[in-house]
Amino acid sequence: MTTVYIVRHAEAEGNIYRRIHGQYNSNLTEKGLLQVAALEERFRPIHLDAVYSSDLRRCRMTARALYEPKGLPLHLNAGLREMNMGRWEDRPWGEIGRLHPEGIRGFQTCSRSFRAPGGESYVELRARVRDTIFRLAARHEGQTIAVSTHYIALRAALSAFWGFDVEEIPTRVPMSDNTAVSCVQIEGREAKVLFACDNSHLTEELSTLNGQKWKKDGSIAAPESNLWYRPWDPEGERELYLRFRRETWEQVHPGVPFDAEGFYRDAARCAAQDPWAVVCAMQGDAVAGLLQMDLERYREEGAGFIFFYYMTPQAREQGLGIQLLGQAISTFRPLGRTALRLRCAPDNALGLPFYLHHGFADIGTAQTEPVELRLLEKRID
Repeated sequence: MTTVYIVRHAEAEGNIYRRIHGQYNSNLTEKGLLQVAALEERFRPIHLDAVYSSDLRRCRMTARALYEPKGLPLHLNAGLREMNMGRWEDRPWGEIGRLHPEGIRGFQTCSRSFRAPGGESYVELRARVRDTIFRLAARHEGQTIAVSTHYIALRAALSAFWGFDVEEIPTRVPMSDNTAVSCVQIEGREAKVLFACDNSHLTEELSTLNGQKWKKDGSIAAPESNLWYRPWDPEGERELYLRFRRETWEQVHPGVPFDAEGFYRDAARCAAQDPWAVVCAMQGDAVAGLLQMDLERYREEGAGFIFFYYMTPQAREQGLGIQLLGQAISTFRPLGRTALRLRCAPDNALGLPFYLHHGFADIGTAQTEPVELRLLEKRID
């Protein structure tokens, strides 16, 4: 008999940016790293003979809590990967929910017929992960091992160990928090689940699942908690852009003249580089924010530049603003950029704490007229 601890990876970009990250290779967040530290403490007294992980980065980084303190090697296994979401990979949940509501329903209900375009079915996923864990257990008969895997992959495997059909997953398999631990005893092709999806090593502040708005809304792609994006129209939405810009400027720089024409020229120039360089963030049918990116500035230094990052007053304090950061990363990472940069006034009481909380660091002064701004950078490689 082999004892197998199954761990879901720590909080990763897709969890907070609300993007579909099946086999997209994303990073952990700042909170995710704290969860890894808590997981390490939980496993400190537990003996392990071997540690395996999905080969995706978020699982490898989580597995450090399991193998490094015990001086073990890490074994990578693609059979532990998350569900392949095909052409939906790295798309916003809000976009797919809007364009493919039936597909989202099939995904959320774990329908046997669900398959994202070019992706994998629940039946295929469950067989892959179940058989991978059985093979690893057979390799370590009489020992204790740990595997680092993903949310849907974990729930599918548990359904197999309990003998449930995949369509019973939503009602009979518990949701798993990031770094939650399950434990299974395996002998041959028989499995006994000792406990499932336990996150007792996390404080309430470190829990991701309990704080996610989509869970309260009842749908993983609910329009209330998932933004989608469309290109800004430089001609038809000129006044919209200037209204957002003026509001921000006058709040942060009271008494300093507002250069409407200069700001509009910059926005039109960025949009001319690529229509998706300036996007409206949409909450349902309403404009909830605007993201302006300059695809050329800092290109030679390997960085992407966020020119303007804005949420409307109505959309603030809903936990939505972080999703614009995900859109920026998904724009610049495929271009080979390894960092994001933006400018922020040192007395911006809303913006500066937000950026610092989400991984930006102050790297110097941005020389601009007529005000001095701080230049912030966040690594995305």
